[in-house]
Amino acid sequence: MVQKSVSVTDLLTEKFDSLTRAERQLASSLQENYPVSGLGSITNVASKAGVSAPTVARLVQKLGFAGFAEFQASLRDELEARISNPIAKHDSWAGKAPTEHILNRFTDAVLDNIRQSLAQIDHQAFDRTCDLLADTDRHLFIAGGRITRMMADYFFLHMQVIRPDVTNIQSISNAWPHYLLDMKQGDVLALFDIRRYENSTLRLAEMAKERGAHIILFTDQWRSPVDKIADHSFGVHVEVPSAWDSSAATLLLIETMIASIETRTWSDTKQRMQTLEEMFDRTRFFRKFK
Repeated sequence: MVQKSVSVTDLLTEKFDSLTRAERQLASSLQENYPVSGLGSITNVASKAGVSAPTVARLVQKLGFAGFAEFQASLRDELEARISNPIAKHDSWAGKAPTEHILNRFTDAVLDNIRQSLAQIDHQAFDRTCDLLADTDRHLFIAGGRITRMMADYFFLHMQVIRPDVTNIQSISNAWPHYLLDMKQGDVLALFDIRRYENSTLRLAEMAKERGAHIILFTDQWRSPVDKIADHSFGVHVEVPSAWDSSAATLLLIETMIASIETRTWSDTKQRMQTLEEMFDRTRFFRKFK
């Protein structure tokens, strides 16, 4: 039995190296237009991937499902979760609300999100991502969406102190060509995109990829469409007993990255911080107590 908190795409990624050639071909096909790509009949799914129906059945069992019907039920649950708007999410949760206080229930959900998210992070991918973000030979661009703009701004504020050549891309899509104009081969674009995924974010990622930029994606467990073209993708768990998703696990991830990047660049970062503090002192920006 597969845990409901684990998405099919996560399972495909986890098992990919152990699959046969035909099963890998099927796995790649399923991740195109995911999760809709797996909702046809078993013969249709096999035909689109260019494999046999028994190959589909074998892959489904390797992922831990009792059969194709259970596999598709999991995909339908993911699809429903992806398209749920805030009102529908709240109605679904409220019908199953336990009696404990919201402080305890919400905290339990956040801690569970953090545990599950950390368990799925590839440490080597994390380190490679931090290396990219710390590389001052690469210009770093950061962008978020309607809700994730807050996370993008927070990440930008810290990265701007740590290293030079960091740009916070405005959320207005008609301003993007001006940023893309200066984007070069090898530069880095860090994107934040959680459900309901924004079409404009995908377009920005596609255009940046065409410019030769490395894409780093911060998304949720169902994975933004940007995941298909991202060089490094981090899908954290976000569900809590609320009409809104939680950013706690994402915040933990980016704060950990900030600490890791700061360690890599500390000699230069320390000088930048000292200069910044001198500027704050001159402008009397912060109140000092004597």
